[in-house]
Amino acid sequence: MPTIKTVIVDPQSMFVQGLQCSLKNQNEFDVEVLATLKDGRIIRQELSKFPEVNLLIIELNLKGEDGLELIPLVRKYFQDLKILICTSYDDYRYVKEALINGADGYILKSNTMEDMFQGIKEVLENKRYIAPGLHITPPNKKKVDKSAVEPKSRFEDRFIIKRKLTKREHEVLSLIAQAKNNKEIAEQLYISDQTVCVHRKNIMRKLGVRNTVNLIKMALEHQLVQY
Repeated sequence: MPTIKTVIVDPQSMFVQGLQCSLKNQNEFDVEVLATLKDGRIIRQELSKFPEVNLLIIELNLKGEDGLELIPLVRKYFQDLKILICTSYDDYRYVKEALINGADGYILKSNTMEDMFQGIKEVLENKRYIAPGLHITPPNKKKVDKSAVEPKSRFEDRFIIKRKLTKREHEVLSLIAQAKNNKEIAEQLYISDQTVCVHRKNIMRKLGVRNTVNLIKMALEHQLVQY
């Protein structure tokens, strides 16, 4: 197998260093890490510098970007690139969405390096790889309503919190953070005041807050809105 030209996108420096070391010291194939990135916002620009790259190992929770939303963008401009998700998020919905969006494989950071090597091998052979322990349907075969999932902990990270909201709810939240009232939001989004009120209540329910002040505070602290 020829040298595997690789780019790693992950904000956790210690993990990236450990992964690089493991890839360098294994004997199954030759891996050359061309670059490591922390910020998802520069991924297209950086990948363009390495036309020879053929493997992208990427985390979902990235600074400035949602990894799941980055996948189709990368796939659009780098069609032959193999994309292997390596993350801590084991929710079957993330696995399914990643594969639908164009990822070639999905592995957890809690999996073994042997699983990682197997994943690299399979995606480079044009196979789809899902690491042991992962699913693309609910393990109990029952459908789960994503909108009904309440926050489990106040320590949930930005990625999980952001994924709770729909695209429209993100739009409403962004305008709420700009101190706009329901009427102003309705006019800007061309929807009714009543619809805005429903979105506001759903956002608060999903994020586990009870008033607008705490909603805006949470949105800013977790970088759920951008200006």
